[in-house]
Amino acid sequence: MRTASSLRVGSGNPAVTQAGGVDASGVCPLPRVLIVSDAWHPQVNGVVRTIEWLRAEAPALGVEIRLLSPDLFRSVPAPTYPEIRLTITTPRRLAEAIDSIAPIAIHIATEGPLGFLARHYCLRRGLAFTTCYHTRFPEYLAARAPVPLSWTYAALRRFHAPAGATLVATNALSGELAARGFSKLRVWTRGIDVELFRSGSPTWSGLPRPIALFVGRVAVEKNIEAFLSLDMPGSKIVVGEGPERLRLMQRYPHVAFRGLRTGRELADLYASADVFVFPSRTDTFGLVMLEAMAAGTPVAALPVAGPQDVIGQSGCGIMSDDLQAAVTAALVIPRERCRAYAAQFSMRVSASSFLGHLSKVDGEALMSPA
Repeated sequence: MRTASSLRVGSGNPAVTQAGGVDASGVCPLPRVLIVSDAWHPQVNGVVRTIEWLRAEAPALGVEIRLLSPDLFRSVPAPTYPEIRLTITTPRRLAEAIDSIAPIAIHIATEGPLGFLARHYCLRRGLAFTTCYHTRFPEYLAARAPVPLSWTYAALRRFHAPAGATLVATNALSGELAARGFSKLRVWTRGIDVELFRSGSPTWSGLPRPIALFVGRVAVEKNIEAFLSLDMPGSKIVVGEGPERLRLMQRYPHVAFRGLRTGRELADLYASADVFVFPSRTDTFGLVMLEAMAAGTPVAALPVAGPQDVIGQSGCGIMSDDLQAAVTAALVIPRERCRAYAAQFSMRVSASSFLGHLSKVDGEALMSPA
């Protein structure tokens, strides 16, 4: 496996030195960082979008990100959640795939079938790797089956324990996991495509105001009914797909379910709303809150981890156990305040933070200041 002797990042073009010479075109290829993720298309969530943006930003920081995901192998749909694909492959096939990429660093993004196989590969070969705690899987599982949280957290502790570092989205989540026995936790600053979302234009006309918007997976763990059941004037809009969509459409016929939206169309929807409602109690971060703020839309949320870290003391949202009161109070927040706050969370900053936490497969730090 190739290793890089040095990788530095600065404000201009990074200086990169890689063993292995040049390719057939005479160009020295960028060193490769491998991300192994069980979350990928057709899923649309924070994990998938973050990986997409990392891949786009990485070349400017001196590396190429390669991905191993379920679409490269045989897979089956997850029970009750067909958008999630569960990979079926062998340790040998995965090892061949990793060897063909020859990464200088390996990051395991999810605790699924591919994640376990990649962990096994690294441990057998004595290679350093990092992991990420993206999702409150114990809480998600408990919402669907009578599985004690302590059992699932114990399994996740074992999964992450051999990693050189486990990346988390916020200080609050780091403290929570540390209290549950996790170690080597590092905070990875998250980011969004600020330019895309602040360029959105209002597109809805004729809908009763105020317009309250939710964007995300339409699934039980998102606690969407806490939003849909609010007795409030105006219009409620839900953007997203998921296993609960049909049931919720039937139960709440007055709510507009707009399905999946991405890119500029999504940016326009954020810009059209008067308030963004985030009812989840289980998200580790909540990129959609930053996307809404970048479009100038204030946030109403419950006072739990995720919103507490994203909104903080910014004045760009209201957190309250009375979600309806939070919506009402958020409506008067200036849109420009929200745009200015969200502008701090660019993908370039997030990508730099991510790469700065990685280690080469030999255990040395991947990046050092220029």
